[in-house]
Amino acid sequence: MELDCAIVGGGPAGLSAALVLGRAGRHVALLDEGKPRNAVVRQTHGFLTRDGASPREMRQLAWNELVRYESVVLYGEGVTAIRRLGRGFELAAGDGSSLYARKLLLATGLSETLPDIPGIRGFYGVSLFSCPYCDGWELRGQPLAVIAEGSGGFGLTRLVLQWSRKVTLCTNGMSRSLTDDESSLLRRYGVEIIHESITGFRGSEGRLSAIRFTSGRELRCIGGFVSPYWRQSSPFGVVLGCAMNERGGLETDGQGRCSVFGVYAAGDLTVMSPAQAIIAAGEGSKAAIAINSDLISEDIQ
Repeated sequence: MELDCAIVGGGPAGLSAALVLGRAGRHVALLDEGKPRNAVVRQTHGFLTRDGASPREMRQLAWNELVRYESVVLYGEGVTAIRRLGRGFELAAGDGSSLYARKLLLATGLSETLPDIPGIRGFYGVSLFSCPYCDGWELRGQPLAVIAEGSGGFGLTRLVLQWSRKVTLCTNGMSRSLTDDESSLLRRYGVEIIHESITGFRGSEGRLSAIRFTSGRELRCIGGFVSPYWRQSSPFGVVLGCAMNERGGLETDGQGRCSVFGVYAAGDLTVMSPAQAIIAAGEGSKAAIAINSDLISEDIQ
């Protein structure tokens, strides 16, 4: 059977797109291997009516809604390859099956690489996070650390000050990551800046209590924020020849259309930042409307 659209990625963007297209009566396949970037966090915040729900819970609720639409097929498989075939696309799924779709929506999101510090992964998602808008409220007013090796440290630290005025910026030995003016401004607002390399963390069950440095010093804090290195989770956009924007995301026309005919993108892989579930869901809905509109334009003329 020829699908109207294949959706690669089952996060908020892909799931929202599948819902909109299903309600338009479109034949859709959503392929997702169930390994979301936010699987490490226990709760999702900032999503109206679902504030505090776990990523797993939100995914299950979405699947329960989508099975009502018989034209939507959910595959618990990833995609291993995509190629142009005629005016559509052939997708190879992880179980060896293949699908053909007229339109392709990429909603594979981003992957993050944390700073190379021993033990950091054990605290990430419990007391160390990447997004203050997602997790700042739970840490408000507490002594916090910002761990940032690159130029993003200044902006992230300034942002975190909205939730706590007890903030220390740790550059992990990257003393040139701040300009003199940036350092002066942060110190004016009470931010201590530590340029020593981090050797490890102290705490239990993911709850941070202190950060250790090469000098033997320990910084007491109950959590904080990390500036990861972001990259595309899948190569499909690049392989298909889609243009990239200046931030490293897939370039779209604002409605989800990529530079390659028939390819659409939604969610974090286009906007890069801010990377929030509710924004990704909206992007997925918008892209689905564009896909349905384009199919109508092709079929009714």
